[in-house]
This record gives sequence, C-alpha cells and structure tokens, in this order.
Amino acid sequence: MSYIPTVQEAKTILKKYNEDTFHLKHGEIVSGVMGYFAKEYDPDRVEFWKVVGMLHDLDFEQFPEEHCIKQQSLMADLGIDEEIIHATCSHGYGLTVDIEPQNTMEKILFATDELTGLIGAVAVMRPSKSVDDLELKSVKKKFKNLNFAAGCSRDVILQGTQMLGWELDDLIQKTILAMRSLNPELNL
Repeated sequence: MSYIPTVQEAKTILKKYNEDTFHLKHGEIVSGVMGYFAKEYDPDRVEFWKVVGMLHDLDFEQFPEEHCIKQQSLMADLGIDEEIIHATCSHGYGLTVDIEPQNTMEKILFATDELTGLIGAVAVMRPSKSVDDLELKSVKKKFKNLNFAAGCSRDVILQGTQMLGWELDDLIQKTILAMRSLNPELNL
C-alpha cells in the first residue's frame, strides 16, 4: 500500500534527511509555490502538490551526486506513493535522471525549482529583502546576468517554460506572486 504524507509529515521526512537551514527553507518555499500553482491548475490536489514541493530535494543534502536517484529508494522504503516519487524525481530530468516531467504539476516543479532560487537571490539584494516589492524587470535583468546566482540554471528554467508552453515573463511573474503568498519568513 502506498503512503501519501500530509505536508507536515513531508516536512518531518525532509528533516530526517536534511539538516541545513537553506535546504529546509527551500523545501518549504517550493512547497508553497507548488500549492499556489495547484490552486489554479489542480485545485482538488493542493495538499498533494505541496507535498511534492516539500520532498523534491529529499536526497540532495546527503547524496548530492545521486540527486533524484537515491530519493527513489528512500521514498520507496518509506512506502511513499509512486506518483510522488515520479513527480519529485522528474525535476532532475536531463540532469541526473531520465524521468521526464509528464503533467502540469511536474512541469511546474521543473520550471520553478531553479527560478525560486533566482528570485530569492534577487530579493535579498533589495533594500526590503523581500519579494513584496520585487518587479518582473528586476528578475529579468538578473536572469540575463549569468554571473548572478550562477547556481540557478537558466537553461533548466527556459526548458521548463517550453515544457509548459508559457512565456518566460509569465512564469517569472506567476512565481513572484506565488512567493509573495508565502509566510513572511519564507517570502524573503
């Protein structure tokens, strides 16, 4: 029998394999962003999308060389539902795994995972240190500067945008709005 954890249970599972504050905060941010998008694209499964967001980097801290590979067995050992395993691992498509994002949820995770990092990096450079007053043009300017937040792959963001059939501006704007919707301590 497969197990679908609640968001709180997913947070506890994430903490079992991750101690670094950055990774835990990133899990919560992506979880919140996924919940925001779920309200529009899959309103009956907001909690499920949030769980996927919370668990997407489960193996990253302990097994960075096996990211999205090791978490398949970690989640299977916990009895976690196969749909969650597929969804979380699909964000490593073309990087560490050949699990292609299939549905809107998986494509949004793929596209926004790196983008939340870029938006967060832009936000902390602002006097407000927040996304509350962050504008699209500021993110686009930093998007073009490959030395800024160099760890945030622009190629992955663009590939995710193409998967979704969206314009980059739309993805960035929606993700800014999603991050604004989070608790103040998470929205940077």
